[in-house]
Amino acid sequence: MESVISNQSEETSAWGGGSKPMNASYGKLMMWFFIVSDGLSFSGFLVSYGFSRYKFIDSWPIADEVFTHFPFMHGIEAPMYYVALMTFILIISSVTMVLAVDAGHHMKKNKVIFYMFLTIIFGATFVGSQAWEWNTFIKGDYGALKTRGGQILQFVSTETGKRAAIKDFSFEIPTDRETHESSSGVWYKSESSLPSYSLNEVKYGFEMNEDLVIRIEKLDEKGKKIILSRDESLLQIENAVGVVEGANLIENEYGNPLFADFFFFITGFHGFHVFSGVIINIIIFFNVIIGTYERRGHYEMVEKVGLYWHFVDLVWVFVFTFFYLV
Repeated sequence: MESVISNQSEETSAWGGGSKPMNASYGKLMMWFFIVSDGLSFSGFLVSYGFSRYKFIDSWPIADEVFTHFPFMHGIEAPMYYVALMTFILIISSVTMVLAVDAGHHMKKNKVIFYMFLTIIFGATFVGSQAWEWNTFIKGDYGALKTRGGQILQFVSTETGKRAAIKDFSFEIPTDRETHESSSGVWYKSESSLPSYSLNEVKYGFEMNEDLVIRIEKLDEKGKKIILSRDESLLQIENAVGVVEGANLIENEYGNPLFADFFFFITGFHGFHVFSGVIINIIIFFNVIIGTYERRGHYEMVEKVGLYWHFVDLVWVFVFTFFYLV
């Protein structure tokens, strides 16, 4: 009789609401509710991205031409290598989290500490890598021109067949330049800062370099961006109204600005989840060290934060697949 009463009291303390559905505690059940609702949010974002990409498929930037950077390897094209490394790091962090949860089931405190420490390191590395990728994407590498219709004009060298940076051919013209204010001018919008080169400097440099042609953001039947002839390029550059360097929520030197909008929003939203997970893991990590869960007699809190971490990892697999690979 005493054992039955003790079991009931233990069940009530863990669940706090009667019989445990599916033998899951209240905390784990609420975590599953959160995961399902958050998963629907990410699904909506990715579906919106898919619709937008389909609508502007003929001008959508090619991911292999955008994410070509690798830290400490400036000038070397390594398409998707760094993003793949980031994905591998996050997957490894899920493995270490599994090992931490398993160690908690066996009440092995030191192993829980060790594997949670590795999970935190891998998670922080991923967040730092994503910050570096954001900085590189915002800063840009080549620069481009924009037309009145919002089209992006990129420059290609006929000798190498690769994109040419405006800094390599622009001709500096000594003149006074002022940051554009929204109260004056043609576009009625302000500039946060002046581009490195003025429109006239880029135009003059292009005209002086006969081995340069323009590549527009439209794609041909083979999925490659259309490269204009020299004569067509000279005519097209006359439609340019401004210089674009890097990417932000309004302009994108790589092509359609919606690509940058979705990139910042989706990867930023996921990055916030990873950052939050790292903070939560740090809190749980110190609770493990001081023996909080050892005194409770179980490491269920480690398992609950592990569910969240695996969810974040799984979401990134979908983001990596649909945003970078497809």
